[in-house]
Formats: sequence, C-alpha cells, structure tokens
Amino acid sequence: MDWWADTFNAAQQWLFESTLQPLLFALGLGNLLENGYVATGWLLVGLLQLVVIVLVFGPLQYWRPVEPITDRATVRTDVLYTLLHRLGLFRVALFFAIDPLSDRFFGALRVAGISTFQLDGIWPGVTDIPWVSLLVYLVVFDFVDYWIHRGQHHFEWWWRLHSLHHAQRQMTMWSDNRNHLLDDILRDSLLVVVAQAIGVAPGQFIAIVAITQLSESFQHANVRIWFGRWGERLWISPRFHRRHHSIGFGHETLPSAAPGGGAQTDLPPLLERKSVLGGHNFGVLLPWWDMVFGTADFTLRYDPTGVRDQVEPDAQGHVRDYGHGFWSQQWQGVLRLMGKA
Repeated sequence: MDWWADTFNAAQQWLFESTLQPLLFALGLGNLLENGYVATGWLLVGLLQLVVIVLVFGPLQYWRPVEPITDRATVRTDVLYTLLHRLGLFRVALFFAIDPLSDRFFGALRVAGISTFQLDGIWPGVTDIPWVSLLVYLVVFDFVDYWIHRGQHHFEWWWRLHSLHHAQRQMTMWSDNRNHLLDDILRDSLLVVVAQAIGVAPGQFIAIVAITQLSESFQHANVRIWFGRWGERLWISPRFHRRHHSIGFGHETLPSAAPGGGAQTDLPPLLERKSVLGGHNFGVLLPWWDMVFGTADFTLRYDPTGVRDQVEPDAQGHVRDYGHGFWSQQWQGVLRLMGKA
C-alpha cells in the first residue's frame, strides 16, 4: 500500500507543479496553492477512474450486455455528467460554495471547546493503521450513504430531484453521475459534514470517494453479471443495483407486488396502481444495510429500467418528460421540485 501511495503522491506533485501551480500564480491566486494541490488529487483520481471505466468496464459491456443500446444521445449526456464529476469540476464548485460554510461551522465548534470525534483513534495501534482506518471509514460512509439514499426515495421533494437518476432507460457505465446538481450538492454536503465530524483526513476522503464512484460506475454498467449467492451478499453487483432501477420496483412499493414476485415488465393498470415512494436495494457499496433493514432483494432478474411515469400515462394520458439533454434535465428537475412538471 505504501508504494501505491508514494506513486500517487509523486504523480500528484508532478501534475500540480507542471500545470495548476503555474496557472494559479498567473491568475494571482497564489493563496489557493494548498487547495489547488488537493484539487490536483481529485483530478488525478478522476483520470484514473476514466481509464478503468473505458478499458475494463467498456469491454465487459460489449462482452455481456443486458440490452442493446438504442439511444446513444442519452448515453452521451451521461458521459458529460461523468466528466463533470470525475474531473473535479463539481468538487471545485463545492469548494467555493459549500466547504467555506462547513469550515466556519466546525471552526466555531472548536472555538466553543467542542472537538470533532476521531474515529480512527478508538483503538490505538489498530484503527489508526492506514488500511484499517480506510476500511472503517468505508463502512461508516456506506451506512450514511444508505440512509441518504433512503431519504432520496422517501421524501417527495427529494425524489423530485433524484428521479432524474432513475429516468435513464439505457443504463451504462456512464450513468452513475446522472443526477440533478441540487441533489448532488445536498448529498455531498452531508458527506463532507460527516467526514469532518469523524476526522477523515483529506487523502483518505479522496480514496473513499474514488472507491465508491468506481464501484458505482460498475454497478450501473450494462452488463449481465452477478457475484453468486455469497458474493452478492458481500458487495453490490450490477445485477443487484439494476433491480433498484427496475420500473415499478426499485423506486416504489406496490402493495400488490411482493419482492421477487410477478413480472416487473407487466405494469398494473392505472386504476389499480397504489404505489408509494420506497423501493429496494438502496445500498451503495455493501448490501448489508439492505439485509439488516429489510430492503434487500436478491432475485436474479434483469428488467427494463426507468421511472413508471415515463412509460405509463396518467389520467390525462400524459407521460412525464425528464429532459433530453443536460440543461433540459436540470431545468425539468427544478420544475418538478416546484410542482410545475
């Protein structure tokens, strides 16, 4: 692990000194050098992720696809979302908009004599070992992410934003970052607060986010892959997560349809529909929380993905439009949030 960290640090240093540092000096922003160095770490991690997505996940999609890709325009939009997030552009926006507020809040707590909790110090000599603390933080963040995800599906106002993520009918390795920006800001702000509250070092936070993002890219890939009876219960597979995106199942609860029963492609008639927000398979990395809290479904199925109101007309005969490009999707999300779409 040390050789990997040394290699990454050397690459980050070279990238920073050869590109970002001269740019910051040229713009008169030398006071942001420390933050620029951290931003270079995010950029490097993003570039490495893109390499893995293209060279590993891409061939897997070609080898064992769940379905043929017929709408390449929507996939290209998902690529834009991925580049926006993985190359650090979204993190830069958070740095200027959210991080200063978080720093002031925790700074005020320290001035008041309230210190943050150092999770890696609960068992000196063990939990402060870098790889052990990384595993501990991964589990803690995954637990938090599970409940954030439950919230996205439980609260109507939050679902109006998060539904954009589920509106992708052609899931691919690029679909993970297809989210409304307001949804992303809220989720990432909560995770940043948790990170500061439990004392996660910046380098470890980057590693946690990178591992999570890469796994999520694979989970969304158009691949007919599952991990077997026991593997499915250790790490979330593309099969497990596709179940979460399945129309009429993943984002809602139908009293007439028990988990694992009934063909999910046969949507019930409009007048018989009594669905409420809910669903199954909310886990981000680990299926453990779904298993503990009763939301896991391990049925081996590969159903069509999307949101029911995209394909089933309402009483007026209309289906919902989630937008067909980046700005259109963002605007439609704002309209849904205000109850106007």
